[in-house]
Amino acid sequence: MKLVTYTADTGHRPGVLMGADILDLDRGAAILGVDQPMPTSLRNLLAGGQPPMDAVSRLLDDAYNADAAQLRAEGALLEMASTTLAPVIPDPGYILSVGMNYRAHLEEMNTPIPEKPAAFVKSPASLAGSGQPVLLPPGHDQMVDFEGELTFVMGRECHAVSEEDALNYVAGYTIANDVSARDWVAPIFSAEGNMAAIHAWETNVLGKNFPTFTPLGPVLVTRDEVQDPHQLHLSTTLNGEVVQDTLTELVFSIPRLIAHYSQWLRFSPGDVVTTGSPSGVGYGRDPKLFMKAGDVVEVSVGGIGTLSNPIQAQ
Repeated sequence: MKLVTYTADTGHRPGVLMGADILDLDRGAAILGVDQPMPTSLRNLLAGGQPPMDAVSRLLDDAYNADAAQLRAEGALLEMASTTLAPVIPDPGYILSVGMNYRAHLEEMNTPIPEKPAAFVKSPASLAGSGQPVLLPPGHDQMVDFEGELTFVMGRECHAVSEEDALNYVAGYTIANDVSARDWVAPIFSAEGNMAAIHAWETNVLGKNFPTFTPLGPVLVTRDEVQDPHQLHLSTTLNGEVVQDTLTELVFSIPRLIAHYSQWLRFSPGDVVTTGSPSGVGYGRDPKLFMKAGDVVEVSVGGIGTLSNPIQAQ
């Protein structure tokens, strides 16, 4: 299934893709006479485990056999192309953003391959939905970069799990753009002494946390529909020009990431983990390439879809 969160007058609402349309879970269940309450968010859906997921699957089957015109007339079936999408998980407890996970990207950033995974935390307040603008921060709008990333979402509480068992805790896959204001990258490499470098890195991470700097979506594809997340085609385009193009061949696999970070962290259903960006980012180019107002950036991953965002000045 492909799950989605969209924005309505009443706030964020969960749905499931039905062809090119979104089936609203609650409204669809009411019209089709489903007596089981539907979850009020995708995070609640994931937290409920397999029973509510099975209920959504049955609802989708029923909807395909129902009168689509009636579903549309009563507000249960919406055209996705004309619907405002929210971040697919608008309320994660955690956004863990993995870096340094593609060899070619490490080369372009003059960074050695790490011996173990590296990551940082992003604020849920930085999220944006597909179609929503990425807002250029005043005073730091000249070096805003793109980083398309395959992303996974946790489906079960997870702490201290083995690499062999790790994928069983994944609910599914989506796409993120780890938008980054690069104003603070150079000081990392010019810092003198360990503490200066640490402080420079912390400031650089803050440059990834501006509002709208984590577009997420457009959908969450359940794990059963992705045969191998490490062999998906990922591409990023800026104004239609391909700037990143690769298979998702990670330095550290998704099971390795989960096993490593769950040594310390207790992941919960709906938590989001990005898996790193491939080569082609604007800062690693010569000449450098950054996004500006009026641009459109799109990240596509095979089997998942396309995350699209316009760039807008404030």
